[in-house]
Amino acid sequence: MLTGQPSTISGCAGATDEVKQFSIENNAGTKLIVSNYGAAVQSLFVKDRQGKLIDIVLGYDDANDYVTDECYIGTIVGRYANRIAGESVSINGSNYKLTTKEGGYHHHGGKLGFNKKIFDAVPFRQQNRNGIVFKYTSPHLEEGFPGELKLQVIYTLNEHDSWMVEYKAISNKTTLVNLSQHTYFNLSGNPAKDIGEHRLKIMSDCYLPVNELQVPTGELADVKNTAFDFSIAKKIARDIEKEDEQLKLSNGYDHSFVLERKHTPALKHAAVVTESSSGIRMDVYTTEPAVHFYSGNCLQNVKGKKGIIYNKHSGFCLETQHFPDAPNQPHFPSTVLNAGDIFSSKTIFKFSTK
Repeated sequence: MLTGQPSTISGCAGATDEVKQFSIENNAGTKLIVSNYGAAVQSLFVKDRQGKLIDIVLGYDDANDYVTDECYIGTIVGRYANRIAGESVSINGSNYKLTTKEGGYHHHGGKLGFNKKIFDAVPFRQQNRNGIVFKYTSPHLEEGFPGELKLQVIYTLNEHDSWMVEYKAISNKTTLVNLSQHTYFNLSGNPAKDIGEHRLKIMSDCYLPVNELQVPTGELADVKNTAFDFSIAKKIARDIEKEDEQLKLSNGYDHSFVLERKHTPALKHAAVVTESSSGIRMDVYTTEPAVHFYSGNCLQNVKGKKGIIYNKHSGFCLETQHFPDAPNQPHFPSTVLNAGDIFSSKTIFKFSTK
């Protein structure tokens, strides 16, 4: 089932366009509620082990709260998700000055990244699945990136309780592309309860350490015998307070885990998360070479749905993406998209109960 409702929003880029809310539901009752503002996921209802539908993502009731949101809650981030060190990048011998933050690094697409854009949205129905195609054209030099980039983000919900996120993009000039979905999950259905008891497994044997700006140093570090070893499922809270320089720099987990050192288009099993009170399990699959685990360290006094206040560790993100700072690290998988080539990527969040 597909439904769409218009809403009002003020003070945003493209405010003359209409912001709409869409609901996608399968026959089991699993429901995805999204907005065309930032392609934001506002709610995701799945059944717990008792068969009760619970909302397992953080979000806002009021569309206007996404305008002032600084945490990228539920949104698409790009053109370049995560960080690029320095104030400019070199592409095909030309330098392009990017929008940067204090300290001199680009972050999550810039001042008005894709999380602050109003997308065109077209719902569709297919056998055994429903979805929405979000479209946005990023003009040449938006936030400093070269090329007019035509982007499609496709959300699909099928009858097997899988939410699929697909990206397709093409540029008329060689540019950089690194896209991700920034939904915060809390599988208990109660974001007033932190995510420390969730058990997480990441299919990775190395991660990317960062510097004081949380930009990767370039090292691919072995997770073995460190707080970053999620190769066997463990509670998120188990090691998060350990005396570890990397955890101190990020105030928790905010690091990319390597799924493959040489990028391939293969769909990879990236992570598994389980929560004991609800019995919900989430499996993450992606064609991306990394998954960035963020433990919600910067959430502070954020008023979310139903008046619930989101604070540190109210939710976690598993952001599938290319490596941060790839333009400055030649040994990282490239994020260059050549003019006329098609960028394509897919991530699947599959839900079940145990």
